[in-house]
Amino acid sequence: MILESKSILVNNNQTSYLESGDVDKLPLIFVHGFPFNKLMWENQLLELKSDYRCIAYDVRGHGNSEAGEVDFSVALFAEDLIAFMDALQIEKAVIIGLSMGGYIAMNAIEKHSNRFAGLVLCDTQCAADTAEGKEKRKKTIGFIERHGLEVYAEESLTNLFASASFETKQHAVSFIHNTILNTPASTVCRTLQALADRKEACSLLPQINFPVLILVGAEDKITSPEAARKMQGLIGSELVIIDEAGHLSNLENSTQFNFHLKEFLKRKIKPLR
Repeated sequence: MILESKSILVNNNQTSYLESGDVDKLPLIFVHGFPFNKLMWENQLLELKSDYRCIAYDVRGHGNSEAGEVDFSVALFAEDLIAFMDALQIEKAVIIGLSMGGYIAMNAIEKHSNRFAGLVLCDTQCAADTAEGKEKRKKTIGFIERHGLEVYAEESLTNLFASASFETKQHAVSFIHNTILNTPASTVCRTLQALADRKEACSLLPQINFPVLILVGAEDKITSPEAARKMQGLIGSELVIIDEAGHLSNLENSTQFNFHLKEFLKRKIKPLR
């Protein structure tokens, strides 16, 4: 880890985060996917720090953030995000959420759209789980409770990465594998239940009145380019399909991901006065 980890109290839990750039510049808040942590954004924090205040935090229970005793839900994670902004005295930010991070950001829009200067949805979708998806998560919880995370981690990698990444991005594959194994099994199970229970967000998207960019890996098996196109149709936003990437486009093709992110921010987002 290149950046120094910090901690702040959010909703009675210590929340761990990384920060780069000037505190007087426009804040970008990066929200990680499941079951990862803030370190998946380190490349972006280093790449954009000259022009923005860049922050990546650990969702409760993940990384070095405390889990607390209350039941996990995407709505709770969204309230944590807003409380995190309050704790750092950030009135408005561009929220950049990947997968679960996108669910969290979209949930926050319902009550807190005034806190968004912009939104970047990466490898995510607005639909809720189908009945089949809920049942699959339930079975996964039971399997992890009986057998631990080893098999789950191995099987997850197959779905998370584009096939070529196992040869060309071995460091990223190893990093994600270790990240999953180092996430408490209780956090994985509690978050799986939260994801299964989440509400759809598609009905909220037409109400968005700030700039939105959608990024998705061309080979994303979990939240497909078709799901991204559905969101684009509801928002009227920009959509970029990232080549040679699966579900973790910011890790698998960081060059293309960062380029399109920076172009969007330059063209669409007004700097702080």
